[in-house]
Amino acid sequence: MLAEAERLRTGIPKEAVTVVLDEHGKAVTTQEFSALIERFEQTATHLVFLIGGPDGLDPKLKSESRQTLRLSSMTLPHGMARVLLSEQLYRARSLLSGHPYHRT
Repeated sequence: MLAEAERLRTGIPKEAVTVVLDEHGKAVTTQEFSALIERFEQTATHLVFLIGGPDGLDPKLKSESRQTLRLSSMTLPHGMARVLLSEQLYRARSLLSGHPYHRT
């Protein structure tokens, strides 16, 4: 876990806002996620999402993050979490640009 945390740290730009994705994170709606993305984009040049491996993320790395969110209350495989995050990022961007992709 520590080695993974160090590898992740080396890839994160200094000015980045980091968001941890974890089953114990805060649950947000699509609209709330979209608003969060918009707010972070206004204050940061880089937005980095961290998804832990099979053993999760190092607690210190989690505590250094600006926000901890959950994609699901269930534990998800790493690849599935990436797919869900990608879809939610696309949906958030669609909402922010007024594109009709998201329907409520």
